[in-house]
Amino acid sequence: MNSTLLPDTYAPEDLCFATIAASLTEKGYCILPDALPSQLAFELAAHAQNLSDEQYFNAGIGRANQHMTNRFVRGDEVCWIEGQSEIGRQWLEWTERLRVYLNRHLFLGLFSFESHFAHYPPGTFYKTHLDAFKGQSNRILSVVTYLNHQWMPDEGGEMVIYVGDDNVKVTPALGTLAIFLSEEFPHEVLPTHRDRYSIAGWFRLNTSIGDQIDPPQ
Repeated sequence: MNSTLLPDTYAPEDLCFATIAASLTEKGYCILPDALPSQLAFELAAHAQNLSDEQYFNAGIGRANQHMTNRFVRGDEVCWIEGQSEIGRQWLEWTERLRVYLNRHLFLGLFSFESHFAHYPPGTFYKTHLDAFKGQSNRILSVVTYLNHQWMPDEGGEMVIYVGDDNVKVTPALGTLAIFLSEEFPHEVLPTHRDRYSIAGWFRLNTSIGDQIDPPQ
């Protein structure tokens, strides 16, 4: 991946995007506190916490006809973001600007983005996994944004990204962004001791063939 230097003066959003691009180039992942504009982060957090039980559903593992629910692997519940709400549209607009920036500066060929709110009730977790397997998925970049006010060290719920023989722990604090190459980094969510909210998303390539649309609509 190649990066392009920005001019000496640029908007805070461009600084955020430039930091992400530089870190992806150097390490393949980026952990960035306060990445989201504060108002966007606050409103996303409020929206996630105010969704009804009926709007969330138990998350599963696998895709299409291999999809299944396994509470021994993951215990979160999710609500897909389709842009029906105003704050959902604002989030998708922000990620679209990030997609354009990364394509322009890193030439990744990112085609689309999908994401969902995730709620981890107390005691739940997500065991170590990859978001994509080489040759089997078009997920390129994983994006996790945290929506939790005043998260304390004893409340658990950290995401652990395994980087070779080391690991990086990410505290799920409001506005923190974690972005990493989907095929490269196993990761897990440690058991949480309070309600934990986030957005999980993926930038994807376009692998549509003939009349089969990918990602599925």
